[in-house]
Amino acid sequence: MTYARLLQQRLPDGTRRVLLAEAEAHVLSGVATTRELAQAAIATGGTLLDAARARRTDARVDLDAALADGTLLPAIDHPDSARIMLAGTGLTHLGSAAGRDAMHKAAAAGQQTDSMRLFLEGMEGGRPAAGATGAQPEWFYKGDGQSLVAPDAPLTSPAFAQDGGEEPELAGIYLIGDDGTPFRLGVALANEFSDHVTERHNYLWLAHSKLRQASLGAELLLGEPPADIRGTSRIERDGATLWEKPFLTGEANMSHSLANLEHHHFKYAAFRRPGDIHVHFFGTATLSCADAVQTQDGDVFVIAAEPFALPLRNPLATADGAPVTVRPL
Repeated sequence: MTYARLLQQRLPDGTRRVLLAEAEAHVLSGVATTRELAQAAIATGGTLLDAARARRTDARVDLDAALADGTLLPAIDHPDSARIMLAGTGLTHLGSAAGRDAMHKAAAAGQQTDSMRLFLEGMEGGRPAAGATGAQPEWFYKGDGQSLVAPDAPLTSPAFAQDGGEEPELAGIYLIGDDGTPFRLGVALANEFSDHVTERHNYLWLAHSKLRQASLGAELLLGEPPADIRGTSRIERDGATLWEKPFLTGEANMSHSLANLEHHHFKYAAFRRPGDIHVHFFGTATLSCADAVQTQDGDVFVIAAEPFALPLRNPLATADGAPVTVRPL
């Protein structure tokens, strides 16, 4: 089955355009960003795919060449980076509690940990009937649009970080309509990059560990996402594979439904401000840190999964930095 995808491209002269990829990738007319196209779809009451097809031209683009040229942008962006919220939910995938549980099992002296209890609550109540409220998931804030990294761009750890590790995930992409309604535009492949050593030191530092960059793939998958998505997460070092594992995502592999995760995010009125973009990471159960992998600068994270046609690649880097000094006035 071929899924429709939207992509954003910035050409060498700085101009932008939107692409619709089905059997082939075609340039769209009259819109320069996916956000602009989504606003038009909301205004007419149609679907994002219908709005894209109505603007499809005969001009074609080779997506592999565009990715290699570095002209493809993240699946979504906003001219004001402060109007993008990056957030997510953890312990949402079958098996995702095992690694987290091991992080603080010793401290629990053999008792069931908070992570395992939260995961089991999700297993029991994370898939409520339509219209019902299910179990509340773990939630974290990751940053705003300043932290969003394009395909092939470096994921940069701050100088004080203790680790920089990949998290292969799906991310839901949302635009808040003029009346405060959240619209899911689609889903994108994502690397929800985190500091797992900081998290492991003390679970109360989870919030700190998540304040890192994240990368989105170039493709916005339209419509209802497949329930069973299977991909591969890989780390390359010096051109060779250092670590590789399959990962599973989609509702069939999750302890929560997407609708339940969306409800518990958008139930907060502050998250329904008209015009804002939300990128919500749905979680993963596959991490190299669980296999004692220690990443280093120059390592390349590669995440790939059908029905996305393009992989998401990002090298790891560390920022230079000095302690911040607060000056009294």
